[in-house]
Amino acid sequence: MADQPSRQPPRAPTLLDALAPVVVLIALLATTIALFGTAATDGPLQVALLLAAAFASLVAFKNGHTVASVADAAVGGVTSALGAVFILLAVGALIGTWNMAGTIPTVVDYGIRLVSPAWFFFTATLVCALVGMVTGSSWTTAGTLGVAFVGMATVMGLSTAAAAGAVICGAYFGDKMTPLSETTILVPKLVGRGLTVGEHIRNMAWTAVPALGVSLVLFLIIGLRTRPETAASTAAAEEALERAYNVSVVCLLPLVLLVWFAARRVPPFLAILGSALFAGLLAPFTQPAAVRAFVDDPSLGPVATAAKAIFEAMAIGFVSNTGAPKVDQLFSRGGMASMLTTVWLILGALSFAAIMEHAGFLQRLLAPIVARARSRGALIMSVNASGVGLNAIAGDQYVADVLPARMFRDEFARRGLAPQVLSRAVEDSGTVTSVLVPWNTCGAYISGVLGVPTVAYLPYCFFNILSPLLDIAYGYLGFKTPGVPPEPVPTAGQPAPTGGGHDGPDD
Repeated sequence: MADQPSRQPPRAPTLLDALAPVVVLIALLATTIALFGTAATDGPLQVALLLAAAFASLVAFKNGHTVASVADAAVGGVTSALGAVFILLAVGALIGTWNMAGTIPTVVDYGIRLVSPAWFFFTATLVCALVGMVTGSSWTTAGTLGVAFVGMATVMGLSTAAAAGAVICGAYFGDKMTPLSETTILVPKLVGRGLTVGEHIRNMAWTAVPALGVSLVLFLIIGLRTRPETAASTAAAEEALERAYNVSVVCLLPLVLLVWFAARRVPPFLAILGSALFAGLLAPFTQPAAVRAFVDDPSLGPVATAAKAIFEAMAIGFVSNTGAPKVDQLFSRGGMASMLTTVWLILGALSFAAIMEHAGFLQRLLAPIVARARSRGALIMSVNASGVGLNAIAGDQYVADVLPARMFRDEFARRGLAPQVLSRAVEDSGTVTSVLVPWNTCGAYISGVLGVPTVAYLPYCFFNILSPLLDIAYGYLGFKTPGVPPEPVPTAGQPAPTGGGHDGPDD
């Protein structure tokens, strides 16, 4: 019997092949936002992402990719996000038990006592920056203190969108400027050429510190010009909180435990879940009345009531039943179930991104950008544009960090630009702008935990907007863009390399 002919390898995508799924995605996203507004993230946006992923699959099939390979790529993309999904679920549990134990109400009570409205946004930015540097995680900072600051803004009658923006500015500065952050460790490794984490952080400081400084000034101006939107005084809010909860430093123990876990480098999921469980165990002692009202089952004894309260708060969130409507509305939040819509959004975005990468569409879109960047400024702007674009197209900051770092590293070496110039451009775009895209994993997470739509807080994310703009300006001015001896880079016979197009994901 004659041998069966071997299967032909998939064809390289044309520019039209690569652009078509992006155009379809943009059209579907625009339709859902036009029809549903900020409620699009409750389901319609997820459907749009999955439909775009299906369209991208059809184009991949046309080019010779098998159903099995595309399916494996989609599954692999989803699998890569499981760590983030577990953290997201743990944060949902933490918000529920921290509300039940009085941790968040205590932070809110102390905050409104100590911070005047004029200094509120400035303080939120600065505190979150410091905590972000200690924990090494913008997600942990936003999911803990960030929730409390948004709660304070609600009680004080201040803009929750501006509060969320202040939290994000501080949290992402802290995340970038610490050797404890995953992306701060990852990006120098991707860029290579002997770049250390310390060199990477020192060079990032030239954009990060001015961006944070400008953000602090703007938030101070906003605070000084802000008048609380509600007529209720801070004193009345304090009185309502004290009637509803036993406010005490003991309630802050779950927060202290979380910081201790972070300092000991405990994995984020275990640290957050451990703090959530500890808060649940603490709640019957710190807030016995609130726990009994939450469970609302007189037939249960104290132990059974406590156990049921812990499971319910971690699973479906805590529901405050104090009789004070504003307090109950503010602290009835959390639970793993509250994060499922966000998980759905992340899965849809990563499925689309994985298929686009597997079929070579993302590389096909990036290669012309690298080839056309003739000057130093244009090259650095191309990195930033690629990071921002990939955050929107691929929906995940790791894709927005990994692909530009791999695609541009050879071109930076050939042109004699130091590796820290590339790593800064990658972080200033891929890392910090991820939170500005509603369907990005970071945007979905932050919006979910803070309870503020992405489109609402985006205008206040000064740090995240300024970082890539400063990096581009430095590139054109030649400021803090050190050079090194150019390195010869093999280009597969091309007279001018396209910046590492051969550095595909399979290398």
